[in-house]
Amino acid sequence: MKRLLVSIPDGSWRIIEKKLKGRLGDKDSEVVRNIVLSYLSEKGYIKDES
Repeated sequence: MKRLLVSIPDGSWRIIEKKLKGRLGDKDSEVVRNIVLSYLSEKGYIKDES
């Protein structure tokens, strides 16, 4: 597993805290990880193995 330090603008972080925290995860790292994975999946970089 790779660990990264990420900077997110204050305005974007306020949106994440208001709208996504609790829905995509409880911890900051979970929310950011799920946003990235959702984006990669949506763009077709990650294939659904169903």
